[in-house]
Amino acid sequence: MIKNILKRYPFSLVIIVAIIYLSLFKPPTDNIPTIPYWDKIVHFLMYAGFCVVLWFEYLRSHPRINRIKMVLGAIVAPILFGGAMEIAQVLFTGHRSGDRYDFLFNTLGVLCALLFSIYVTRPFIDKYHLHKKENTKQ
Repeated sequence: MIKNILKRYPFSLVIIVAIIYLSLFKPPTDNIPTIPYWDKIVHFLMYAGFCVVLWFEYLRSHPRINRIKMVLGAIVAPILFGGAMEIAQVLFTGHRSGDRYDFLFNTLGVLCALLFSIYVTRPFIDKYHLHKKENTKQ
């Protein structure tokens, strides 16, 4: 089972590790330009990118979609993961604080990835599966 997950979701797993690292490491504090709301933009982009990749890898490896697995694995799990990362910042670091607005932007990233994946990623992957099916018939 673990081998199967590693095979089907390699990029998603790398992104999960990167998010954990970025959420818990101590960022440098000197000579960093301050851009208003930059951290919220980063949270949004991290989780949107993560979920688009997750959708892509799921759709690529599953020609038939299980809607329950998609909702739980590509929407609920990333939202809960974002919340867990905010809690972990409070519990496991002395230099980071959990922020409900970070969690909000994580969630907005997940939801925007959902829309992107329904209207862009899924049609793209459906064409891939159709092309693959046509090539196996020949």
